[in-house]
Amino acid sequence: MPYKPMNYALVTGKKETKHYKNTTMKETAIELLELIGVPQTAVLPQLETLIQADAKYVRDLKVNVGNVLVSEHISIKETALLALSVASNAKNQELIDGFTRVSKQQEATEAEIAEAIACASLLASNNVFYRFRHFMGKESYNNQPGKIRMNIMMKPVLGKEFFELMSLVISAVNGCELCVTSHEASLITLGTTEQRVWDAVRLGAVITSLDRVIY
Repeated sequence: MPYKPMNYALVTGKKETKHYKNTTMKETAIELLELIGVPQTAVLPQLETLIQADAKYVRDLKVNVGNVLVSEHISIKETALLALSVASNAKNQELIDGFTRVSKQQEATEAEIAEAIACASLLASNNVFYRFRHFMGKESYNNQPGKIRMNIMMKPVLGKEFFELMSLVISAVNGCELCVTSHEASLITLGTTEQRVWDAVRLGAVITSLDRVIY
């Protein structure tokens, strides 16, 4: 069943009291917030600036987010968890809370939500470490044991394939070429299509852009 965003004004009984120069832009912003599970009552100065300036980018952002949250190759529950992992990587509490709400609406368990957050934490470590190795290109560093514990990768709650997909997306966001190529190769070996990989990385890119506005 497709995800139906919540109407937070109806749920909370709170009414919008702000005055905007452009009602249509306000409505577009509200639709964007509903897509990502963020209450209309949240204080978001950057988004407010765009609305007040009648910035057409608000429409672009809403369309971009809507497009990546619905994919023929990734389930809506998976897109919500991928978005949550990217939000956690960005340490964006508004988006973390929002995509946690969306994930729960898609029947994600507490363990699955926790794993999406844990994946972002683990990859933050791996991306720094393996990016350094790649930058240096020295056998002396390549032969040193990393000693980074990552048992979570062995039997992930979300399954090996999806954990690899989350790892790839976070690695792409963090700019670790070695990790990106390694996770992509693992995914192809596991039978993942390139289109699924492509859609996941597109999602990571758009949620990263969202992080610059919603916080």
